Amino acid sequence: MTNIDIDALRQHIGTMQVEEDVATAAPPHGMIMTFDRDEEPPKEGEAIAPGWHRCYFLPMSRPSRLGADGLPLDSGVMPAMPLPRRMFAGTKTTFHKPIRVGDKLTRETELADIQLREGSTGVLIFTNVVARIIGPDGLALEEEARTAFRDEVKPGEKSGIPKRETPPSGTPWERTITADPVSLFRYSALTFNPHRIHYDRPYAMEVEGYPGLVIHGPYSSQCLLDLARDNSGGRAIKTYEMRARAPLFDTAPFKVVGRPTADGNGCELWALTPEGTTGMTATATFA
Repeated sequence: MTNIDIDALRQHIGTMQVEEDVATAAPPHGMIMTFDRDEEPPKEGEAIAPGWHRCYFLPMSRPSRLGADGLPLDSGVMPAMPLPRRMFAGTKTTFHKPIRVGDKLTRETELADIQLREGSTGVLIFTNVVARIIGPDGLALEEEARTAFRDEVKPGEKSGIPKRETPPSGTPWERTITADPVSLFRYSALTFNPHRIHYDRPYAMEVEGYPGLVIHGPYSSQCLLDLARDNSGGRAIKTYEMRARAPLFDTAPFKVVGRPTADGNGCELWALTPEGTTGMTATATFA
């Protein structure tokens, strides 16, 4: 295993950051357009959909503070990582109260954990960051995000792809997603995500060794959230937990599928690679 001083990194656990923002109307409208949703944008005082909170509290860094991959060198609550490549690994979200257009918001972000692991693609560092978004009526949303850091790809090599898993068959909900470069660019713009793997094809393929543009983990996750919302019978989503299993690319359309739980109070969801294997798994419960 690579010689990494994990104890020194773990000393940063507990680091906290507090920010303020306003839930403006334009970002939800942009999400509707990006994901081709047949719905009206929320007006002042109306609730935004699950997942759209990612359009607020955007990461702001000057060009001089961006790395070669486009990501900020300033890591917020996280220390500088000895492994340069960053991937969205999963999230666990509890929706306590709606976020409404016009709300003044406060976000508390805390580094909760750092772990060193040996995976099928090599050495990994996993971080857990907890964010709490507070609105006029109190705690609106609590989210634990998991990020994986990996070593760089050697020149001429391909990026390691995790072992593929087979999803269940016969899922009643199904939707095909075409994540073309335009929609990936739009999502990058809405979330102010400068990571070059999502819009710079030569960089993604020649430097990081991917077969094409990488679809944002939160982009695929939003597709799963939308599938759950569209099949919830009008019930609000109370909790949502997602785990990334393998990256998805813009080289071919992918599918999102799902099914209700046995008790009908939630659902299970999968994002499938073009080969039909699992790219992402998720569960949701309804209020």
